[in-house]
Amino acid sequence: MRYLKSNLFAFLFFLNLGVYYCELNLEDFKSPIEWSIIQEGDIELKWTNYQGFPICKVSSSLPYSIESIAKIIEDVEHYPKVFRRIHEVNILGKNTVHIMLDMPFLLADRDYVIKHKKSRKDSKWEFSFVSENHKNAPLNKNYIRLINAAGKWELNPKNQNETLLSYTWNGELLGDFPEFALQRAWKTQGNEIIQWIIYALK
Repeated sequence: MRYLKSNLFAFLFFLNLGVYYCELNLEDFKSPIEWSIIQEGDIELKWTNYQGFPICKVSSSLPYSIESIAKIIEDVEHYPKVFRRIHEVNILGKNTVHIMLDMPFLLADRDYVIKHKKSRKDSKWEFSFVSENHKNAPLNKNYIRLINAAGKWELNPKNQNETLLSYTWNGELLGDFPEFALQRAWKTQGNEIIQWIIYALK
C-alpha cells in the first residue's frame, strides 16, 4: 500500500534548515463509511485513508470512571511513566510539547512536536493534538521527525464506573519504516496504548 499524497506532504525541505508541516487535524474527524479492520474483540483496531494519511483508531471499554482516565491522558508531562515507548517529554509552552519515542531495535527513534487541547461536549471528553513547529525543538539527526503527527482521545462514559476509550492517530511513521510492516506496527501500538492505560489505572 502506498500513501503518495502522504509522502508528498511528508517530504522534508532542508531550505534554511526548515521543515514544511501539513495541517492535518483530527479534532473534527468523523468516522468514514469504510474502515479496514485490524483486530476485533475487547480491543478493537481499524484504519482508513483520510486526506492521504493512514488514520488508525483503537477502542476499548474500561471498568474505570471517565475522570480517572482523563487524569492520566491530561498529564502529558508524565507520559514516560505511562507510555513506555515515550522516553522523554519537554514542555515548550502552554499546551505545546516535544515528545521523543524509543523505537524497537534497528529502527531510528522518532519525535514530534504538538499543540494539544481538551474539550467537553455534554458527557463526552476529548483531548486532541496537532503538529507544531517550534523554535525550541529543532530537528535532531538522531530522530526522525513525525511532521504530520495528529490525533485525539475520546472518552464516553457508559456509566459511573465504565468508559468507552477511543484513540485516533496518524499511523504514518516515515523514514526507514517499511510499509509492509505498518499494520503490524499499528496493531502493536494500539494494544500497547490500551494496556498501558489499564496498568496506570490499577
